[in-house]
Amino acid sequence: MHPVLFIHGLNDRADGFAKMQRTLETAGAMHLHAVDLVPNDGSVSLRELAAQVDRAAETLLRESGAEKLDIVAFSMGTLVARHWLQKLNGKARTRRFISISGPHAGTWAAHLLRRPGIREMRPGSAFLRELEADPDPFGDVEVHVLYTPLDLIILPAKSSLLKQARSARAFPVLLHPLMLSDRRVLRAVRELLEAP
Repeated sequence: MHPVLFIHGLNDRADGFAKMQRTLETAGAMHLHAVDLVPNDGSVSLRELAAQVDRAAETLLRESGAEKLDIVAFSMGTLVARHWLQKLNGKARTRRFISISGPHAGTWAAHLLRRPGIREMRPGSAFLRELEADPDPFGDVEVHVLYTPLDLIILPAKSSLLKQARSARAFPVLLHPLMLSDRRVLRAVRELLEAP
């Protein structure tokens, strides 16, 4: 298994991936790192958070000795990951990108707050338009989407889909945050990361 970098969502922390990391460690994974984005409350642009991902990725690659890593990102973290992949040359250093319940086409819930990073998650935002305008957003990166059609944070839930994804799987998970602990999602993530 390649090194894995986990990127959390709005108002979350790295330890939100603790159960997923334990699942992967039990399966024999090494070199797992969840980055703590600071600040995590949407008060800065997602571009600024992507710079933190860039530093964490470089450290993980150096420590593991690997040429490429895998990204597992959740919610807001999926957009931070996309900016890193598309604008900071992350795609040259990534094998697989697993997006979990990300607002790729925006979420209407982002209209509830006016913080810069949250405004970037609104449908049609300049940030999202810039990502969509990229003619080759992921290069050779293998993209997979996991989401719940019952999501009340990503509105509509189909905003989680990416047309470039090799696969998209829906799970009937009742609450957005439970996507990181649902056993079916954990199994799917493990299978995707273990695949050759």
